[in-house]
Amino acid sequence: MAESKQPDTQAPAEKEPKKEQGFMRVFLQELTSQSLLIPILAIFTGLVLGAIIIILTSEEVYAGFGKSFGAGLSASWNAVRTAYNALFTSAIGSPSRMIAALQGDDALEIRRTFNPILESLVASTPYIFAGLAVALGFRSGLFNIGVEGQLFIGAIFSAYVGYRFAGLPAFIHLPFALLAGMLGGALWGFIPGWLKAKTGGHEVINTIMMNYIAFRLSEWLLMGPMKRPDSFNPVSPTIADSAKLPSFFEPPIRFHAGFFLALFVAWLVYWFLFKTKWGFELRTVGANRHAARYAGMNITVVTVAAMSLSGALAGLAGANEVLGVNYNLALAFSAGYGFDAIALALLGKSHPLGVVLAALLFGTLRSGALGMQLTAGIPIDIISVLQAFILAFIAAPAIIRTIYRLRKPGTKEEDSLVLSGWGEG
Repeated sequence: MAESKQPDTQAPAEKEPKKEQGFMRVFLQELTSQSLLIPILAIFTGLVLGAIIIILTSEEVYAGFGKSFGAGLSASWNAVRTAYNALFTSAIGSPSRMIAALQGDDALEIRRTFNPILESLVASTPYIFAGLAVALGFRSGLFNIGVEGQLFIGAIFSAYVGYRFAGLPAFIHLPFALLAGMLGGALWGFIPGWLKAKTGGHEVINTIMMNYIAFRLSEWLLMGPMKRPDSFNPVSPTIADSAKLPSFFEPPIRFHAGFFLALFVAWLVYWFLFKTKWGFELRTVGANRHAARYAGMNITVVTVAAMSLSGALAGLAGANEVLGVNYNLALAFSAGYGFDAIALALLGKSHPLGVVLAALLFGTLRSGALGMQLTAGIPIDIISVLQAFILAFIAAPAIIRTIYRLRKPGTKEEDSLVLSGWGEG
């Protein structure tokens, strides 16, 4: 009798489990991925080109080369070292002075020593709000160029509530003024969002035009209804103490609670975009509005909501400057935060954490620019040139790949933004 064939019960050989990667290995993999490496190299390249411009515009360098080639190289190095040392010291502070101050008992000297880095955080705060506004628009496929105008309107609303409703307790007045700034910015974002969703009006054109309306409106208000009665200058009345963002130190140190509010709002934007259904719909519409419409998403509501939320974040930037720094509203109070925010959003890959880091970089550069001009005699415009270089390299990563011989990504594509506002009706 033939033996029955026994079924093969031997389990197939299991694949050997993958070893868990350590933190450093994961970090190095992320560092070598071009999504993170290109921004770092863009910043480095911008600093190198800034150094070349400093050398080319320095009279001491030309005088040194007139003596000898070695003297010229030495003068070039001294010019760059002096400029960047002044930039770093003015923006961050002197490490040796910080250590010496902490070892002493003079509280005033400690505050003075740490004031540069605190001032950099003050300069970074409106950048965080404005950068988040542009990034939120990018994520939804919209190019919001109207952040500067939305910032102005938010500042107008906050300033009016700040001085008009004096007498309210602080726990009511301050949130009221902040919400007023958000409402003003949201209103200025709602209009181009509605025009985009209902009529197909190009949001880039509409937001640019809304900027001009905001600028001229603020001029009219500060020369008329909102002008301080006892002043010849176009400036609003000073806001009440109950509407001011809390400060942590005595003047002239200006560091205030707005910085921590900006960090909280950045976390809130992250949670909204990546942890909620509404954020998923917003990102889906931004990635492919045709697929989103096919999936049953309301493109009109998402577009209007995205522009309104973007405007609200920009309005917070204006409210921060009025309630935490200036305590009034004056003509041209913004130093171009809304326009620089476009660079921030690109540098930060439209991710809230990336925007915060980019805002800290730009705030540090802006804060240290004045010290660099006073100490090293380097024009403050060099900082604008640095920012322009960095933005250009971020927007054109092929330049960085060519300079540093980086291989173009194959299977893993870099994160990209689909701006549906460009080329769509």
